[in-house]
Amino acid sequence: MSFRTRLAIATATAVALAVVLASATVYLVVRNELRDTLDAALRDRAAQVQHEPLRAFQAGDQAFLEPGPQLGGAPGYFQVVSADGRTIRLPNETVELPVTDAVREVASGQRSGFLSDSDVAGVHVRVITVPYGQGGLAIQIARPLTEVDHSLSRIRTYLLLIAAAGIALAAALGLAVARTALAPVRQLTGATEKVTETGDLSERIDARGSDELSRLAASFNTMLSALEKSTRAQQQLVGDASHELRTPLTSLRTNVEVLAGGRELPADERNRLLKDVVEQLDEMTTLVGELSELARGELEPGEAEEVRLDLLAADAVERAKRNRPGVVFRTDLHESLVHGVPASIERAIANLLDNAAKWSPADGEVEVGVEGGEVTVRDHGPGIDEADLPYVFDRFYRASSARGMPGSGLGLAIVRQVAESHGGSVVAEPAEGGGTRMSLRLDGRPVS
Repeated sequence: MSFRTRLAIATATAVALAVVLASATVYLVVRNELRDTLDAALRDRAAQVQHEPLRAFQAGDQAFLEPGPQLGGAPGYFQVVSADGRTIRLPNETVELPVTDAVREVASGQRSGFLSDSDVAGVHVRVITVPYGQGGLAIQIARPLTEVDHSLSRIRTYLLLIAAAGIALAAALGLAVARTALAPVRQLTGATEKVTETGDLSERIDARGSDELSRLAASFNTMLSALEKSTRAQQQLVGDASHELRTPLTSLRTNVEVLAGGRELPADERNRLLKDVVEQLDEMTTLVGELSELARGELEPGEAEEVRLDLLAADAVERAKRNRPGVVFRTDLHESLVHGVPASIERAIANLLDNAAKWSPADGEVEVGVEGGEVTVRDHGPGIDEADLPYVFDRFYRASSARGMPGSGLGLAIVRQVAESHGGSVVAEPAEGGGTRMSLRLDGRPVS
């Protein structure tokens, strides 16, 4: 059974219960009103004749209250009952009202008057029994319930028809409501199936409105956009990596084939080839490591925490001094607290320092500053051409002046990735007096 059918059934059931309860309530209210009206009339009639004296007929010992209509008349059908159960009626009234123990108790004064239903001569009647006279007697007045029962019967019929029509209408409306309400779900299902079949992540759902299903569709669109962006980035990363690996692999294969060719090579040429092989292997190792770092940073941002940015920068500078002994690092570090992943932030700072040291002349200076959630690294190298500035943080981008220098073109891309994952930014700009200044700003927002 589909979800739409279950929802329609649940809606129809709820409406049906409401209709049935409302119909039953209406029936009970009308029934009580009709019977209360009759009961009030009986009480009024009983109050009128309760204390009137009996008037005797000449025939026999019969006595009567006053001439009255036959059973079913508006004034009521009268009967006097003695404490021993004997009844007194008009001479022409032959139908005896039921005399129960309760009636005799009223006649003997042991209980107060009461109302009851009874069937007399095939007629459904309402009977009031009250004490009569000075004691020893009770008077019964009966009124037929024929009109009341007929009215209630018609009301029951109408309410049943209304309830049936309401249930049918509820079922139809339930189907319509379920169809309308679940339209975004059908679109979501269709889009999911299409993405599953075709792998096309550009599929989107029309998500208008502010209800829960519309927000679900909007979230699904956001997820598809993120997946599409991630897939494109992955494809680009694989393509760029393949392109970058092709050149060192080709060169490495050529050198290995020459060394393994069996020709006698001069010692200096052989040493040069071996040196090239080692350098190419180092270059490929660095490239693979940075690719792994870049991919891992995209997939696993890590646990964010409160971080002293100045202390991370100080640690990165100490390592840079050991790795680049020919470069002088000058620091101006002020206490700065940000929220982020310590290992990722430290790697980004280390990449900035390594880039600055690589472009610094022998015995050159690299200035490092930290203040207000921002790390600045300034070198005194040749600087970056204006045409290259917009692309220095792109993956595998290498300026024409850097083509002959070691590196993979991923170090600054990792810096930008870390900055963006922390809700910050990184910029490169020419420094006054020559060189380049790079600024990594982390605004302290949690890593998503």
